[in-house]
Amino acid sequence: MLNIFSVTAAACALLFTACNSAATKQPATDSSSVSTTTTSTTTQTVKKPGKMGTNAEIIARKQVPILCYHQIRDWRAKDSKTAKDYIVPIASFKEKIKMLSDSGYHTILPDQLYDYLTTGAALPSKPIMLTFDDTDLDQFTIANPELKKYGFKAVYFIMTVSIGRPNYMNKEQIKQLSDEGNVVASHTWDHHNFKKFAGKDWETQIDKPTKKLEEITGKKIEYFAYPFGLWNAQGLPELHKRGFKAAFQLAEKRDPNDPLMTIRRILDSGYWSAKTLSNSIKNSF
Repeated sequence: MLNIFSVTAAACALLFTACNSAATKQPATDSSSVSTTTTSTTTQTVKKPGKMGTNAEIIARKQVPILCYHQIRDWRAKDSKTAKDYIVPIASFKEKIKMLSDSGYHTILPDQLYDYLTTGAALPSKPIMLTFDDTDLDQFTIANPELKKYGFKAVYFIMTVSIGRPNYMNKEQIKQLSDEGNVVASHTWDHHNFKKFAGKDWETQIDKPTKKLEEITGKKIEYFAYPFGLWNAQGLPELHKRGFKAAFQLAEKRDPNDPLMTIRRILDSGYWSAKTLSNSIKNSF
């Protein structure tokens, strides 16, 4: 079994510590150009989309909470203290997803977030995005059924080297997630540090995985998550060149010159209770 945690835990631990302190409150969007729409369960005020916003306007919009998960399983005796930050026990995960539903959160997907950030398009009340990294099988067998109970959708950032390996998702499971209305997105070939990409790395880590995921899902791959959450400004033009609409990091501040390629997420720690997660969402975004 490919064990990403044993390779990456030390680097990720630094990011986890920063997650709750990096965010700042952003001013809300204006209230002009609104209309009313009725769904089967709610009536909401909808802001009509406008023209493409500037980077300053994108930065100014209130950030949408985005959670990042890795493994959803019970802790084992051999799990290190650091690894447990990235392993959410099953009962805890279920409690947290129920809390999100009971608290009135509505999951959104990347296209909705992109339209909101770029044009001010409407979002449901209390929007949140749920994301899962690294292709772990328990995301399909445990997390996905739990999300379905509440009508939640998620984004699955797939590391393609692990597809079909023991304890990781196979092609059929990835396609099922996509067919069910979730979004499959890129997370490189083998979790190589984006800040170190050079030469053939762009083909190995981005181009080939993108093509493979498009073959599996039959859909265009337009979103990317940085391994370890690490990025550098020099590499961002390469993502634009390849047609990515947005990319997701972890704890660092967004790049004011390219906020769509540096969208923030926070890790939901395996140590956190549902109440702690709720408070972190409110404080981090």
